[in-house]
Amino acid sequence: MAEKTDSMLAVVRIRGTIKMSGENKDNLRMMRLSAANHCTLLPNNRESKGMLKKAVSFVSWGEISPKTLEKLVEKRGRLAGDRKLDSKQVKETCQKISKDGNLKNVDIKRIFRLSPPRKGLKSIRRHFPKGDLGYRGDKINELIERMI
Repeated sequence: MAEKTDSMLAVVRIRGTIKMSGENKDNLRMMRLSAANHCTLLPNNRESKGMLKKAVSFVSWGEISPKTLEKLVEKRGRLAGDRKLDSKQVKETCQKISKDGNLKNVDIKRIFRLSPPRKGLKSIRRHFPKGDLGYRGDKINELIERMI
C-alpha cells in the first residue's frame, strides 16, 4: 500500500439526533454520517478538521491504518446495488484510496455501515480517553475493528 493512507481520517458517528441543532445535523449530513455506527473516510485537510470540530460531540475520529482500511473495505464496503466486493476489487479499491487520499474516484459507496462495538462503549457523552467522543489518533483502528 502507498504511504498516503495516514492522511485519511476515519470518522465514526457515535450519537444519534436527540437534542441536536440543525447546524450539527447539516454538518453530519455533509460528512455522509446519517445514523449512529456509520463510518466514512475524509481527507486530512483544513475543511475536514473544521467540520469535525463542529461535530466533536457526536463523532469519534482518527488516522486509519492500511491494515484496518483493507479490512473495512473487505467486510463492509459495498458497490452500487448493495453488492459485496471480491478480493481483487478490494485490493484495487484500497490502492486507489491510498493513492488519491479520498473516495471520489472509487466505485464503492462512501459510507460503511458498522455494528455496535463488541464490549460496548465507555461513554457517549465524554471525550476520549475517558469516553468515546472526539479525536482518538491511532486508537480509532481498535474501535473500527471492534465494530466490523
